[in-house]
Amino acid sequence: MAEKTTGSTVPRRQLGRNLKALRNKAHLTVRAAAAELEWSEAKMWRIETGQSPLRSLDVQAMCFVYGAPPDLTKALMELAKETKARGWWQAYGEAMPEGFDIYVGLEEAAASLDFYESDLVSGPLQTEGYAREVIRTHIPDLDEASLEGRVRLRIARQTLLSRSIDPPELRIALSEAVVRRPVGGSEVMAHQLAHLVYVSGLPNISLRVVPFTAGMNAGVVTGPFVILRFPVNGEGTAIEPPTVFADGYTGGLYLDKEREVGQYDNAFHRIWNASLDEEASRRLISEAAGSYESARG
Repeated sequence: MAEKTTGSTVPRRQLGRNLKALRNKAHLTVRAAAAELEWSEAKMWRIETGQSPLRSLDVQAMCFVYGAPPDLTKALMELAKETKARGWWQAYGEAMPEGFDIYVGLEEAAASLDFYESDLVSGPLQTEGYAREVIRTHIPDLDEASLEGRVRLRIARQTLLSRSIDPPELRIALSEAVVRRPVGGSEVMAHQLAHLVYVSGLPNISLRVVPFTAGMNAGVVTGPFVILRFPVNGEGTAIEPPTVFADGYTGGLYLDKEREVGQYDNAFHRIWNASLDEEASRRLISEAAGSYESARG
């Protein structure tokens, strides 16, 4: 497996933003552009939000309608070829929840991630037993083969934590409820919490627990979320704008407007400051793991 591959997520989003900017510069609405190109408005939306790959000829047609200069048209046509690149996660096929490939591609490309979790261990930190119980509860009628496929996908995401080339920096704030809530029984929880203690010692990971004694804090209001930030290119510009992802029961929400990201960034800092420090957090998790071990008999 390659150490770091971003697949098509980032180039699709970059292409979509460029094409949207060209459409706006041409003073065309989505409806007007769709009519001119003889496409549906839904297709336009998917393109501009980076939801689907795009052929070079389609990009050429859009650039013609928008009056883009030849050099920009050529550059965007080349970028379109990258939107069909395959990331490692695409090998998991039907095991990938609908639309989640976009997030996995962003996660793989990120330089840093700030997680806040109110109820469950973050996906990239879950053990097999814990992940299996979470997925089974979320989709109770999932057949065994599909369940195991999703578990394998979740475990495969963990390679980003310790890859040898540009591993991302992670800050993870967990509500104490995550540590105290039994998921899958004592054995599963003992193993899961021991794993948290282990990953908290990795050089690129800082993990803190928000104790119950913190009382009302920003995380109670926000719910779980992750802020992703991306590497800079040769010109010193981030390849993607900072993005907030909030995963919900029926799907995920992406936010990348500066004001929105700023609000979540402020909330994360307040959550982080309300947390125990890393050493105290590690002790709390270790003690909880010991309690689960004792409960195993």
